[in-house]
Amino acid sequence: MRRTLCALVLLGGILNVTAATSRAQSSQYPLVDKVAAKVVAHYENSSCAQLAASKQQAPSGQQAAAEQKAVQYLHQNPQAAQYFINKVATPIANKLFSCGMIP
Repeated sequence: MRRTLCALVLLGGILNVTAATSRAQSSQYPLVDKVAAKVVAHYENSSCAQLAASKQQAPSGQQAAAEQKAVQYLHQNPQAAQYFINKVATPIANKLFSCGMIP
């Protein structure tokens, strides 16, 4: 009985990982996934002081153009925008809250 239970738990874990992996690989928005990962990594890898300083700086020419193009794409594609927001909102909000940048 104990072996069966352990096997079922292990199988359930494998199925969850497999399902999550296949969902990630078959994303409808692979470029949005890449951008979201980059945005999340920026927030996770930056200190609170770095985040505060980056809010004060305007993006450079090439970076500003890329950001503008990405934002324009998201405005034109509401489903992609919702997908992006769902991926980045929680990690960004958690970081900003822990830095005292939002109440």
